[in-house]
Amino acid sequence: MRHFFDWLEEEGGGAERPWLILGKGPSFSERDRYDLSGYRTLALNHVVREGRVDVAHAIDLDVIETAGEAIERQASVLVMPWIPHVKNRAGTRDLASLAAELPALVRLDAAGRLLWYDLSTTRSHRGGRPVVQARYFSAEAALSLLALAGVRHVRSLGVDGGAAYSAAFDDLSGVTRLNNRHATYDLQFEGLARTIMTTGVDYAPLNVPSPVKVFVGSEPAQLLAVRVLEHSIRKHASMTVEVTPLYEARIDAPAPKDPANRPRTPFSFQRFVIPRLCGFAGRAIYVDSDMQVFRDIRELWTLPFDGADLLAAREPGESGRRPQFSVMLLDCAALRWDLAEIVAALDDGRLTYETLMYEMKAARRIRAAIPPEWNSLERFQEGATRLLHYTDMPRQPWLSLANPLAHLWVRDLIDAVEAGAIPKDLIAEEAARGHVRPSLVAQVERRMPECDLLPGGVRELDAGFVPPHEAAGLGRSRRGPIRILRAAIRQLYRGSRPRA
Repeated sequence: MRHFFDWLEEEGGGAERPWLILGKGPSFSERDRYDLSGYRTLALNHVVREGRVDVAHAIDLDVIETAGEAIERQASVLVMPWIPHVKNRAGTRDLASLAAELPALVRLDAAGRLLWYDLSTTRSHRGGRPVVQARYFSAEAALSLLALAGVRHVRSLGVDGGAAYSAAFDDLSGVTRLNNRHATYDLQFEGLARTIMTTGVDYAPLNVPSPVKVFVGSEPAQLLAVRVLEHSIRKHASMTVEVTPLYEARIDAPAPKDPANRPRTPFSFQRFVIPRLCGFAGRAIYVDSDMQVFRDIRELWTLPFDGADLLAAREPGESGRRPQFSVMLLDCAALRWDLAEIVAALDDGRLTYETLMYEMKAARRIRAAIPPEWNSLERFQEGATRLLHYTDMPRQPWLSLANPLAHLWVRDLIDAVEAGAIPKDLIAEEAARGHVRPSLVAQVERRMPECDLLPGGVRELDAGFVPPHEAAGLGRSRRGPIRILRAAIRQLYRGSRPRA
């Protein structure tokens, strides 16, 4: 009996080719729309009965009892955990002992078609290889297995949220559907996100445009805020994401002649180059840098346009506020924006700054269809808030200890440092540049998200701190003290680091 990794290596090039995971969800019925000839296939549980696959994957022995014949007939190999589950719980017997008794496993093992791996749901491991991660459903284990084996590109059909099966599996709806007593298959997205973030595997449903393209309105002084935002997106994203700070695009555009029409911030007009950066094709998400995400960005990415060019965020209830354009979903094929032309329209009076930025008149068809939970202005409700927008600039968590929600942002910063997504040195460098408050360095060192619990000595580090948006207007008379403060931060950080 071979380990899955060994089998894949013996296959020669198996890790280099893209793989397709097939589940029982509704999108399984769309498989005839795609050319699948370039994929190696892995079928979850009973999916193997619907056609030939390279690998049949099952965690639970019940699948062998009900689909063993189809597995033998339709799959090149069967892969199972070293300790299979029985009725959705980790069993007590290993695969070797079971392969000596159960007829289907006996025959598969004798033919060299039975493979194993260690699964995280039990402490009883055969050892020697990385443990495959899964918590709720088998799709999590399948993606983790492929990613740990070195597969870099994975797609899926039938790995859906919700609670429904494809019509091909109607006969199993009352037998296997959510028989682990969870209310929805949405829970699997958490595990998929963890695997994507920790392994870097490129994963997406085959029927969803990928990757998710997120563009962040920003300037260099907001580098750390952008990096925390990116981490907060990736830690929840159940498909591959590309995050692009727009200041890196080096946008060169003429300034409007009328000062009243000039951008209020260095990144105000950045959003208008997104369709061009995407080749005027596909979707794109725009967000500001002063944000933090708490849910799967796929929810926002897959909202239907329903004839609109642009989706904006709506305000909750009957607030009467106009749509908010700090979070947008763009149809890049429909939005043929040219920033030079937009500036020309400002110059000749066809647009004003207000109609451009607050009414988005550069778009033809706008729908305020993004739920308000995706643009929560200085509000946070556990389990409900999808995106938190820190709009109170003087009290943004990287600039001030006074924001009552700062612990949420600092918690993600600490998490990003511990995950290796943000180097700790970067925080000290940004503090030394005057881009973030000096106390942030010590706060991360102490792993203490709660600002109120910081000792007085740490809080006093911010006494002379001038946020970048204020420092930009300072005269030369204030620059000397700022340099002194930055030098002190560098010395403080060097003193806190262990010597080599």
